[in-house]
Amino acid sequence: MSRCRGNQAIKPLIRAWLGLSALLALLLVLPLAAAVAQQVRSSGPPRGALLAIGGGAPGTDIRAAAARLAGGANAHWVVIPTAAEDGDIDHLRHANFAAYLGQSFTVLHTRDRAEADSEAFVAPLKTATAVWFVGGRQWRLVDAYAGTLTEREIRAVLGRGGLIAGTSAGATIQGSFLVRGAVSSNRVLIAPGHERGFGYLNNVAIDQHVTARGREGDLAQVIAANPGLLGIGLDERTAILVNGNIAMVLGAGHVFITDGRDHGGNPDYPLSPGDRFDLGTWSRLPPGR
Repeated sequence: MSRCRGNQAIKPLIRAWLGLSALLALLLVLPLAAAVAQQVRSSGPPRGALLAIGGGAPGTDIRAAAARLAGGANAHWVVIPTAAEDGDIDHLRHANFAAYLGQSFTVLHTRDRAEADSEAFVAPLKTATAVWFVGGRQWRLVDAYAGTLTEREIRAVLGRGGLIAGTSAGATIQGSFLVRGAVSSNRVLIAPGHERGFGYLNNVAIDQHVTARGREGDLAQVIAANPGLLGIGLDERTAILVNGNIAMVLGAGHVFITDGRDHGGNPDYPLSPGDRFDLGTWSRLPPGR
């Protein structure tokens, strides 16, 4: 009899303990669930800024943003023309980037990976406040610099709060996924062996010259083959300026967002100059300055 009474007395304690255990488990799970819900889908650099231009001659607003973010009168640009063809490199070495950017600059170029991996070659990057990637073919940048000291020192410019800018191929290389990286043709969207960009924008693929070259919808093929990847297509004379996870559209054309969803029968939707986009949530924000 006494044993039964003892068991009955213990049962409320067991129920209370089980209830407390469930509550503690819930308190542990809720922050984890919230963290998963708030997990960023794509992202920009934690420090510094990016300027990705879709080709063509950028207007005064893009050039002004580049000059300001590079450090104004104290800027030290490193211009990298490696994406261009060999026949154009000498011309680009002597091009008047000072007039174009309004600041002093150093041209850095090699196709020798051993040289790109040397301290002597990367010395100008140690003091650079900004890097400018010239257009051409993005695979040439990968073949010359991927995995070398040069690639690491370019990223270090961002770590010091500097700017990485580029046009055409120099925009595409900034994404984590390399679109049109094939050596054979820039019409090949996905090229095994040339699918990794420099990744200043994480979980992003960037295309350029969209309207001018009839590339509307091309990024949908890339996203279909890589679900969960964000596609950003840039018109000529149009750029995205990225600070943290916020991208703002500058220039004269449109930026096309491809996110794997249908948008009124289209695989993408346009952003106009002044529009802002949250890379973390893949959502359009109110226009900003």
